[in-house]
Amino acid sequence: MISRMSPVALVAVSLLLTGCGGGAVAATDHASGSAPASSPSPASPSSPSSEISAEAAPRQLPGVGPRMLALIPADTRQVVLVTGRGAHSPLSTLALYERTDNGWQQTASWAAHNALRGWSGHHMAGDLRSPIGVYALTDAGGLLKNPGSKLPYSHSSGFVSPGTGFEGEPLAGSFDYVVAINYNRQRGTSPLDWTRPLGSSRGGGIWIHVDHGGPTHGCVSIAEDHMKELLRTLDPALHPVAVMGDSAALSR
Repeated sequence: MISRMSPVALVAVSLLLTGCGGGAVAATDHASGSAPASSPSPASPSSPSSEISAEAAPRQLPGVGPRMLALIPADTRQVVLVTGRGAHSPLSTLALYERTDNGWQQTASWAAHNALRGWSGHHMAGDLRSPIGVYALTDAGGLLKNPGSKLPYSHSSGFVSPGTGFEGEPLAGSFDYVVAINYNRQRGTSPLDWTRPLGSSRGGGIWIHVDHGGPTHGCVSIAEDHMKELLRTLDPALHPVAVMGDSAALSR
């Protein structure tokens, strides 16, 4: 019976109905994109954004090695770099970069959560790991009205997240704002779209969404104010992508 399930199993049941590795209620799910390929310790996903000085922009993305760099499309001028603290850690840092004539300029850096069991180069449904790789960011949405997103925004009551997280925290509001990460999804559709080009066994519903104070099933989460800032900053004209993984995987 459900009353005898472990906390992990209980959360898994609720998230199968929602998103973050499962999809969302009233569903269509998340869109497909590029195939996949020592961060500072984050404080808290609700901590204020770091102010980045405009000094010498690096020619390449810090901490990202040649194999991962090769997966970034040539026309990409905006990168969401998610660097996990460790291969099995749910803590990470999300940094926003824009490519200038002088190199990659960091414009923000925020503490984040990723999946409970860390990262995987071959994500599977239910593995409680976030997928490593480079994925386009083309679609957004949320339970709340559009805060000024430049990406196409799907405003829907389907973005619900009932129940509690792995640490007993309420999940309500987690999908108030989301950006779909194009892992195993059909790009150009609502984040609620259920299409799975790689098949359902490879999971899906991987989003950047509002942090609920604990690990996710596969998504990346940041504070609500930072989600709104991200939505207002990501620009489809700059062909944004997420470059994500633990620091060792990113450096290859």
